[in-house]
Formats: sequence, C-alpha cells, structure tokens
Amino acid sequence: MNVNALLAVLVFLCPSPLWAQGFAGLGGSAEGFEVPQAGIEFDFPKDHGPHPAYRIEWWYLTANLKGEDGRDYGIQWTLFRSALKPFETDGWQSPQIWMGHAAVTTPDTHYFAERLSRGGIGQAGVAVQPFEAWIDEWRMAGPDMDMDTLTLTANGADFGYDLALSAQGPLVFHGQAGYSVKSADGQASYYYSQPFYSVEGVLHLPDGDMRVTGQGWLDREWSSQPLAEDQTGWDWFSLSFEDGDKLMAFRLRGGRGDFTSATWINSDGSTDAIPDGSVRLEPLATDQVAGRDVPTQWRVVLADRSIDVKVSALTPDAWMETRFEYWEGPVTVTGSHEGVGYLEMTGY
Repeated sequence: MNVNALLAVLVFLCPSPLWAQGFAGLGGSAEGFEVPQAGIEFDFPKDHGPHPAYRIEWWYLTANLKGEDGRDYGIQWTLFRSALKPFETDGWQSPQIWMGHAAVTTPDTHYFAERLSRGGIGQAGVAVQPFEAWIDEWRMAGPDMDMDTLTLTANGADFGYDLALSAQGPLVFHGQAGYSVKSADGQASYYYSQPFYSVEGVLHLPDGDMRVTGQGWLDREWSSQPLAEDQTGWDWFSLSFEDGDKLMAFRLRGGRGDFTSATWINSDGSTDAIPDGSVRLEPLATDQVAGRDVPTQWRVVLADRSIDVKVSALTPDAWMETRFEYWEGPVTVTGSHEGVGYLEMTGY
C-alpha cells in the first residue's frame, strides 16, 4: 500500500488535534468494538495473538542491557495494531493497520525507526502456532506457543539488533487478574506482562557491533477505549530492583486530575495490585527535548513497600519522533532501592 495513503488512513483513525480524545485518539469512541470486562479468564496461547474485535493492541518489549564496554544500553521493539472496523478480512479489505517502532538508546544517542503496514497482505501480523510477530523484516519469534523463548530483530538507518530472550519467571497480570482500569470513569484494558526475560545478543551501531546482556520486559495490552476523553497522556514506569522485585506504575494525566495504578511484582512472580492514589509519581527535573519540557528525573514513592527512589533517564534526548511522538528510554534507579528500568511519557 502507498505509504501516503496509509498515513491518510492513520490520520482518519486519529484525527487532529490528537488531544481532543485522549493521547493519539485513545479516548475515542469504542462504538462497534468489544470492550474489556472484569472477570474474564485469559486463554493461552490464543491471547498471545491479535484480538481484531478490539480497536487497539500492542506487543511492547523493552530491555536494559550492559555492553562488553561496561556501558548501559536500552532497546525497544513495538508492534501496534489499530482497527478501522471490528472484524478481520483477508487481503486489501482488511481493516487492520499495523505500525512498528524500534529503538536503541546509548549513553550518548537515541536511534529509532518506524514501519507502517496495512493488514491482510502478509506484510505485518502476529501468529501463535508457533509465536511470531512481524512487520517487514522486523521479527519477534519463538519456537513454540508460550513465548518463553524468543528471538528479536529490528534495524534502522543507523542501528540494528539481534537478541535472544529467555523467560526466567511467570507471566504477570495487572489490575484485577489482567483487567486494568485506566480512569475513574471505568475505561480499562486487558494487560499482562512477561517481566522476567534474560537477554543476550548484539547491537549493530555506527561504531561497530556491541555484545550485550541484560533483562527484558514484554507488555501485552488491548482495548477499544483505554482512556477517558479528558486524559491527554501518561507516564509509565517498569522498574527492576537489584533484589529481584519489580514495580510497574503509571500516571494518566487528565483535566479532572491524575489517575494512578501500579503492580508490585515479587521476585517469584506473585503480585499485589496497587490502587489509584497509592503510588506517588513526582517529576523532579525537566529537559528541553524536541522543543518540549519533558520530565527526565522522577521521584517514585510507594510507602507500603518502603519504596522512595529517584528515577533518572540514561539519555534525556530519547524522543521517538514517529507518527505519534513520545518519549521512551532506559532509566536508572537510586535511593531506597537500586535498579534499572524503562520510562514512557506521552502527551508532552
């Protein structure tokens, strides 16, 4: 499909101004699409695959890595699916729009790339027997259906990576057994993660290849209207502490105030849901990034777990200048707990 035509479709899907119905149209109407319901049990491996009856979905992997040179690195691999209509058909009549984002962040530079595709023609998609998610030559693939073992590849004009991932713990379900509420009005998504990947492989950078090892975090989420109309963006944290415990937390910013949610993840994979208002996410410092004031240092406080940490961007200029712009990059954690993680910020 002609890229300009595809962009026209995306503009139709998420009309300007983007903030009128939440970030990138995610607060738009769910009319005709299914909406998440509490109490629904997940069905694997089927739920690793696409859900065309829902409007929005993503397969989102980030990893904090250490190079042979002793420096810190981060990578992102994301496949987004957006539906124009709540069904699937073959060929050019498919209403599914696919978008891929990939990035490598070094202590000095942030590299990124974007791919766009129409569904139904094989250029992008997700299969579960065995698992494979792809757009063009970018691949997240495993030898079986459970996603415990994956290979990950992507490339851009100045970067690329070839990585192997192996799960060292169980899947984690956020909110009420995977039903994740996003606003006081009750908007919600289905949301689960695999935050226990060990990672090894090679980054391909302008100065040469760099062997890396580290840890990865996969997020799976789908919905049809995950934001309220007044919510203009979010700040999302995935933090991995040196003792093996982890924290997922987000703040959704809206005209009626912030809505927060979090999941405490013990090192054995057991979890505790943290309700709205219980986690404190406070910007400490901003940087000028792409002409915007973007918070690049944060204080994260979770009193019930004696968490009081400073979260700092590895590279403040980790701006994704893609079709829908946002900040995404690796962070370091200091204070009551030490560790690493990833931060995503939208709507700035």
